[in-house]
Amino acid sequence: SAIKNYQAKNGKITHTAPREFIAKNDQKWLYNDKGEFNPQMYKIFLFREVSNHIKGGTLNLKFSDKYKSIDDYLISYSRWNSDKKELMERANINHMYEMEDTLLLLKESMMQHYIKTNENIFTNEYLKFNKDNRPRVTTPKIDETTNHFVHEIIGENIYTPLTKILSDIDYSAKFTSSFLHYSRKSSKDSPAENIIYAAIIALGCNIGVRKMGKISTGIGADKLEYVVRWFFSKDNIDEANQMILEITDKLSLPQIYLQKKDSLHTSSDGQKFNVTVPAINATHSFKYFGTGKGISAYSFIDEKSKLFYNSVISASEREAGYILDGLLHNKDIESDMHSTDTHGYSEIIFGVCNSLGILFAPRIKNYNDQLLYTFKDIPRNNYESKGYKILPSKSMYIDESIIKNQWENILRLLCSIKLGEAKASTILKRLSSYSKQHPLYKAMKEIGRIHKTIFLLRYYDEPPLRQNIEKQLNKIELSHLFAKAVFFGNNQEFKYETKEEQEIVVACRHLIQNAIILWNYLFISDKLSEIKEEEEVMKNIELMKNSSIMTWQHVNMHGEYDFIIDVEKPPFDMDKINSLKIN
Repeated sequence: SAIKNYQAKNGKITHTAPREFIAKNDQKWLYNDKGEFNPQMYKIFLFREVSNHIKGGTLNLKFSDKYKSIDDYLISYSRWNSDKKELMERANINHMYEMEDTLLLLKESMMQHYIKTNENIFTNEYLKFNKDNRPRVTTPKIDETTNHFVHEIIGENIYTPLTKILSDIDYSAKFTSSFLHYSRKSSKDSPAENIIYAAIIALGCNIGVRKMGKISTGIGADKLEYVVRWFFSKDNIDEANQMILEITDKLSLPQIYLQKKDSLHTSSDGQKFNVTVPAINATHSFKYFGTGKGISAYSFIDEKSKLFYNSVISASEREAGYILDGLLHNKDIESDMHSTDTHGYSEIIFGVCNSLGILFAPRIKNYNDQLLYTFKDIPRNNYESKGYKILPSKSMYIDESIIKNQWENILRLLCSIKLGEAKASTILKRLSSYSKQHPLYKAMKEIGRIHKTIFLLRYYDEPPLRQNIEKQLNKIELSHLFAKAVFFGNNQEFKYETKEEQEIVVACRHLIQNAIILWNYLFISDKLSEIKEEEEVMKNIELMKNSSIMTWQHVNMHGEYDFIIDVEKPPFDMDKINSLKIN
C-alpha cells in the first residue's frame, strides 16, 4: 500500500501516507522537533524496506536481471504445458519424466550404497572409526606429478618468447580471426596479428595497455588502446579460447590424461586478487586482502589441462552458485564428473548436477560431520538391526511430500538451467535469497540430500574415487600457480574498475595459458613423432602420464632487455648538477 501510494502521488509524500510497515519505535523519527511531518525521512524508511523485500524475494522487479520473480526466469507455464516432452528430451532428463519411478530408483540406489559401504568395512583398509564411532578415511597416495619430464623434453636452457608461442598457436588455430570490431564489420578491418598479441599480453600479463604501447617498438599506446576498446570483447576472447581448445581436443597426446576414455572429469576453484581501484564488485575479505578489497577469478579445467571457462565474482560470494554456469554454459566441454573444494559445495548443486547427469564429487573438509539421510519407509533401525556402523543420522528423513508437490517445477527448473533460459547462478541466487525458503528451493535441496548421501557413502567406500578427486583438484591448484606466473604485472593486482573489464583481463590470461599448454602438446607430439621405436614412444608416454603438461618454465613472459646503449653523449651534465646549491 505504501508503494502504491508513492506511485499514485508521484513521490509527493504527505502525512496521510501508509506507515504500518515502519516499526513503532521508528515512527517518532517521521516528525521534527516542531511536530511537523518529514517526508524525506519517510522515504528513507520506505526505500530501506523496499530494498530488504527485494533482496528477500517478497517483492520482485519486473525489469531486472537479478530481482525478477523466480517464475520469470523459468520456462513459462504455457510453453511447459505444450512442449514438456520436447523440452525434457532436449535437456536429456527423460529418465525423470515419471516422478514415482525416479524416486524409487534413488531410494534403491541409496539403500544399495548403505549396504555395500557397510559390508565392505572389513575389507576396506582405508576406512577406520574414531572414538565417537564416526568414519575416518585415508586416501592412498597417487603417483607423484612433476613438471620435470615435459620441461626436460623442451630443453633446460630454452626460453621461448611469449610472442612466438602466440604466433605459433595462431598459425595452427587462427584465433586472431575472432577479434572482430564491436560492430561486426568485415574482417578486413581487423588489426594486425602483432597488435592483437601485444594487447593480449598487455591485459593477460597485467602489464597495462598504455604501458605496453610505450615500451613496445612499432606499437603506439594510442593504437593499442583503440584496438582493446573496439576489438577486445569477452565474446571475442572466449571465441579465441574455443579455437585453441578445439585444436587441443583433436590431438591424440592429451588423451593419455583421461582416467576413463568415455568420461571427462573437470574441476573448478576461485583465485583471489586484490583490486586497487574503486570497483562495485570488489568486496572486503580480511583473510586475503587485509583492509583492502578484491575479487575472485573463478576458473574451470578438465583432465587435459584445458581451461574452458572463467568468470569474475565478488570475493565474499559463495562459489557454489557459479559452478553450473561453467558446466552448462560453455561451448566446449561436456563434463561427466565435477569436483570442487568445500567452498563450491551445496546441497542444491548436488541436486541439480546429478539430476542433469553430472556426478558432483567435491572434496568436503569435514566430511564425517555431514548428515546422512534416508527415507521414512527405510528407517535408521532397518540398518541398525543388521549391525551396520555407518548409519543415517538420527531423524534425518527425506521429505518426499515437498518433492512430489514441486515435481513439475523441479523439472521446469532443470530444463530452464540446462537449456540456458537464464544463467544458473542468477536463478539459484534468486531462489536462495527468499527470506522464507521458497518451496522449489526446499524441494531441490531434498533431491540434493539424496545425492549427497549416496556420494558420501561412495566416498567412504571407494579409494579410487577419492584419488581422482584429489588428482583433479591438484590440476586446478597448479593452474593457479600458472596464472600467477602469467599475471605478473602491477604486483598481481587488478587496476580495472568494471566487472566487464576484469572479465576481459581474466579471459586474456586464460588465452595465454591455453596457448602455452597447446604449444607444449604440439612440441612434444612433434618430438614423439620423430621416434621410430614404438617401445621408446610408449616409455615416454608413461613418463608423461606422471608429469604435467602445465609447465611454463621455458616461456619468457617478461620480454627481452636491450643492452645496445648509445654512450656517445653523456646522459647527464655533472658540472651543472654539481653547481646546483640548495639552501
